[in-house]
Amino acid sequence: MNHATVLPSEMIKPKRKITGMSAILLPFDDQGRVDWDGFSAHLQRTLDAGLIPAINMDTGYINLLGDKTKIDVLDRAKELLGSRSFVAGVFVKDRKGDSFNLDATKRALVPILERGGLPTIFPCHGLKSLSEEGYIDAMAAIAREASQFLAFELGTMFAPFGRVLELDTYERLLEIPECVGAKHSSLSRRLEWDRIQLRDRKRPEFRVLTGNDLAIDMVMYGSDYLLGLSTFAPDLFAKRDRYWETGDPEFYELNDWLQYLGFFTFRAPVPAYKHNAAQFLKLRGWLGCDDTHPDSPTRPATDREVLATIAKHLNILASS
Repeated sequence: MNHATVLPSEMIKPKRKITGMSAILLPFDDQGRVDWDGFSAHLQRTLDAGLIPAINMDTGYINLLGDKTKIDVLDRAKELLGSRSFVAGVFVKDRKGDSFNLDATKRALVPILERGGLPTIFPCHGLKSLSEEGYIDAMAAIAREASQFLAFELGTMFAPFGRVLELDTYERLLEIPECVGAKHSSLSRRLEWDRIQLRDRKRPEFRVLTGNDLAIDMVMYGSDYLLGLSTFAPDLFAKRDRYWETGDPEFYELNDWLQYLGFFTFRAPVPAYKHNAAQFLKLRGWLGCDDTHPDSPTRPATDREVLATIAKHLNILASS
């Protein structure tokens, strides 16, 4: 695919209203049990900020949860959300070498659709095994089951079953009307800029949702977002977004400090960012325990000192 190159500086879209979707951390207590009160409080906090909550995502340990717990998360979220919009992950737990299981994907869709959620189709080993043509066929089959859904590109630094599409395949994804957007988590600005330009030419209403926690300023170029980093501070992400919409130059300093938080917490091993999220939320007084899912990687206790410094500066910016 050959198109005229557009410089990133020419892509900036000032005073654009940003749609923010924030992956909700699923908190745990010191006995390894889900902290349901902490979950509900954080969900409400995200709603109050004006962000769309995304549950049962990577930040919510979707690949580590049993089916019952995933349903419990959906039910508790629905009880609080009522008729308000939310996003939820669709994940088929399989193994390397497995074929794509469409029936299992359909079964995972049902509880989300029944509760009025927008499904996000997580990568898995089966999806990764498909050819580019086979991937589009799989998305077309999902479109026959769900009137709206989000696709999801994921780099292997997040999970071994991650997959990033060829740009020609992404163009074909835009041709599926039921696919209303796609989360892009390659951590590559270039690949995301390519997708934004393609979207702008082919289907302007399609949402390119940045999942690049190392380049959260991609919203300047036309991405919206579905981030794990925003679970650390949904209030401050919402404030940053309002700054951009109104053309307030305070956007840049707040974005810089949020990005500093992202660089620190999304270092290798990347999945351990969830422990940093729990540590940060505890420092903010929003969680009573900073433990994680028992099977999730952790960070050293010394991270708390750095996180406290970042939190101090962010609190100053939040009060200004």
